[in-house]
Amino acid sequence: MTMDQKNALIETLCVRARILPVITIGSEEQILPLADALAAGGLDTLEITLRSPHGITAIRRLREERPDLCVGAGTVLDRRMMDEVEAAGAQFIVTPGSTREMLEAGVSCSIPLLPGTGSASDVMEGYALGYRRFKLFPAEVCGGIAALKALSGPFADVRFCPTGGINATNAAQYLALPNVMCVGGTWMIDAQSLKNGDWARIQRNTAEALAALG
Repeated sequence: MTMDQKNALIETLCVRARILPVITIGSEEQILPLADALAAGGLDTLEITLRSPHGITAIRRLREERPDLCVGAGTVLDRRMMDEVEAAGAQFIVTPGSTREMLEAGVSCSIPLLPGTGSASDVMEGYALGYRRFKLFPAEVCGGIAALKALSGPFADVRFCPTGGINATNAAQYLALPNVMCVGGTWMIDAQSLKNGDWARIQRNTAEALAALG
């Protein structure tokens, strides 16, 4: 897959998703019901993070048992993690930041990488290798909407998935920007519902989050 094809695939996935839920699995028992609740609410493209020891298992099980979902891997920090999630069946990879090693590995990887960026310099590093789609993280800390507007000047062909500080209050404002293809967040997966296994509540939260975007 060429870099142009990878950029186009990430664009398609993100635009269709609108919200990319950033999911940290607390136990294996959560994997299927949480994914099902999100999908029933309208989100069938999921970023499963490696912030817990259940991340790889979740990616593998969802690819095997929920083939209709689009399952990506998040919080991928080095080449070893990249190899692991690729082997587990992840369909895309998201990183919180960028290193030259990871960007170069993403060029040769069989699945697309959405690299994290927090500055114009980060974008330029990836741009030189063919990347045109990035995650802005942590979005609110990095300047939020004002930063994205500023970045649209020098990087007219670049689009972002801002993540970090995105919530029900500001998600629509971010999505209204021409250089934003989707937003990442966790606000539909509230901690209490997750702890109690209240999947119906998470489904309602998800449906409401999407409905609020118009």
